[in-house]
Amino acid sequence: MKHTLETYSIRALLEQSVRRYPQRLALALYGEKEHYTYGELIESVDKVASYLLRRGVKQGERIALLSESSPMWGVSYLGIVSAGCIAVPILPEFSAKEVEHIVQHSESKAIFVSSSQAPKIPLQFRGDDAEVYRVDDLFHVPSLQGSDELDKDTFGDLPAKNMRRRKADVKALSQISHSEDALVSIIYTSGTTGNPKGVMLSNRNLTSNAVASSRQFFKVKTGMKFLSILPMSHSYEFTIGFLLPLLCGCEVHYLGRPPVPSILLPALKEVRPDMMLSVPLLIEKVYRGSVVPQIENSKGLSRMYKSPLLRKEINRIIGRKLKMTFGGRLKFFGVGGAKLDSQVEAFLKEARFPYSIGYGLTETSPLLAGSGPKQTKLGTIGFAVKGIELRIHEPDSESGVGEIVARGPNIMLGYYKNEELTRETFTSDGWLRTGDLGEIVRGRLSIRGRSKTMILGPGGENIYPESIEALINAKPYVQESLVMEGDGGIGALIKVDFELMAEQMKMSVDDARNEASAYVKNLRKEINRELNSFSRLIETKLHEEPFQRTPTLKIKRYLYSLTHRNQPEKNEQDEHKE
Repeated sequence: MKHTLETYSIRALLEQSVRRYPQRLALALYGEKEHYTYGELIESVDKVASYLLRRGVKQGERIALLSESSPMWGVSYLGIVSAGCIAVPILPEFSAKEVEHIVQHSESKAIFVSSSQAPKIPLQFRGDDAEVYRVDDLFHVPSLQGSDELDKDTFGDLPAKNMRRRKADVKALSQISHSEDALVSIIYTSGTTGNPKGVMLSNRNLTSNAVASSRQFFKVKTGMKFLSILPMSHSYEFTIGFLLPLLCGCEVHYLGRPPVPSILLPALKEVRPDMMLSVPLLIEKVYRGSVVPQIENSKGLSRMYKSPLLRKEINRIIGRKLKMTFGGRLKFFGVGGAKLDSQVEAFLKEARFPYSIGYGLTETSPLLAGSGPKQTKLGTIGFAVKGIELRIHEPDSESGVGEIVARGPNIMLGYYKNEELTRETFTSDGWLRTGDLGEIVRGRLSIRGRSKTMILGPGGENIYPESIEALINAKPYVQESLVMEGDGGIGALIKVDFELMAEQMKMSVDDARNEASAYVKNLRKEINRELNSFSRLIETKLHEEPFQRTPTLKIKRYLYSLTHRNQPEKNEQDEHKE
């Protein structure tokens, strides 16, 4: 069946799928009884929408949504949009201060929240005292935990004898407008450079991206199973991991908890997903924690691994085992949100693991370009999504590298309440500036770094920290690194895996910790041998604490300085002043 839409709206997408797949399973929570068929899904969605309308919420008003990923998250979001309101999804990783900023800035009239996230709601939005920062008429919907609470405790049953109210609800919902260009989501992103910005996305932005992504890189078939492990409040998981499977009549199973091995592995075995979405960090941890030790702990295997032909065969054997670990049915493992380590990607390619690369931004709903499992090419992203145009703005005359700009039906409406920033984000002829540097060769897009992180060399050369970090991260015992400009040149903060170092070097963890500083200093000479003269490091420092990250697991670069050994340059409170 061809997965398309006559009307590009989220409500139209839901109604079409309900007509086509009423009895199929739509959403389920792993290890729990909470699940919805497509028919049950729209019933619960309409109860949420009716509840909001009865509480006096008007079309176009903002409703915040703060919860971990679950079927109830999806029900709540679809209910908000079905009532003609604008959903304001808040990432569960956001701090209480960020939540306060978002609720105030968006002027949200209600908050759907899970019990675990409820403590983050600012006191002024919960108490009876009218305070300066209180949003008028704000009310708190206290339940986001399961279908029983949705039906009984919070929204109430609609018995047959109350047909008058039922008919009134149906009539009210039928009068709601769901135009293609209507604003449906304001997504606040912390990014890596400071204060959150509200990205305004329309019905057309989100649904067109889901439709375009359903066949180009991988043909999604009805009944396929998705295992969801990422926050639904991020556009990557929302569009590709929620709207797309709903469009295609698939099942989405939510892990419901952080994807630690003790929870993820049993879920993979039980669900046996066809598709998953991930950030690079997860598969990089699998590679360094499982694949690398298999090879390094065997003298015979590590010796054979040095032969290119034998290495490929070994990787294929490991790849088959890895696919079984993921349930045995995996056909699509989408990687996005950050750059995948080149060494890890080389292994996945030789192992024939069905990974796929995607590139995009919240501002682009999100997917701009990608490649399916059979289209990947090392070091590149892939091709533009159909219907989306990409070009390199003002490319360098020698390298061809310049800022990636885009236009298409997925491009945001703008930043909420920030016309100046919106204007700055578009070129004079209307293309969205991504802030990423790249090049396009034979239609394939490759990313070369962030324009804001690019370092200008002593002779005017362009230096991309991400490329140097990839070299450092490939070295033994290195977990992650951060390359930046210091007073006298370029340096790097390097985090070492003390436990792995201790195990491999047959010493205690304390001894490994003591040896790590010397190891990191010696890495500078080794790395510099692989760099050109203007990119070489003048210093490398041990960084013992995990780097602070955005919800999409990018390091918050602006928090760090070479003059601060193990602590961010600014504390969490300062971060909100950026």
